[in-house]
Amino acid sequence: MSSFRTPTPLDLTTDRLILRPWTRAEAAAVLDGTRQQHWADDFPAEGDGVVAGLFEDFPAWLDAYGHRLVIERESGRVVGSTGLFWPPADGTLEIGYGIVPSRRGRGYAPEAARALAEFALTSTDVHTVFATVELSNPPSIRVLEKAGFERWSAAGAGGAEDGVVRFRFVK
Repeated sequence: MSSFRTPTPLDLTTDRLILRPWTRAEAAAVLDGTRQQHWADDFPAEGDGVVAGLFEDFPAWLDAYGHRLVIERESGRVVGSTGLFWPPADGTLEIGYGIVPSRRGRGYAPEAARALAEFALTSTDVHTVFATVELSNPPSIRVLEKAGFERWSAAGAGGAEDGVVRFRFVK
């Protein structure tokens, strides 16, 4: 299976990345440790395995507004994943992201997070995309800031008092 394939309407393309939905075969390969030729040497990361293991329980994560592999356009290699934890609740939807260590520091995570957040807001069911980040994770905080998310704290949703901060991206 190659990441070089005919693009589909579900693919999101940025200047340097392609975000395309996972396939069940790719999730199975991650779970059983079968290396794929089009993966970066350090893909999958731990979080990718966790997400792949949850597709059975959350099949909507494989749909258009679900999780996607992050593909470096220049090399065609899968270098991470990003996803929306569908379905939304009261118009809000959580996002997650991760880039393998060998590709960090290139701005891929903010580029992917922004593209996916903008896409999520095309759904009439979504008015806010959010992420919750531990204060002890400054790189992840910086990703969201660079992606255009704003700091936001809501009652009962966590905040600085419990070691986390929430970010949102709104229409």
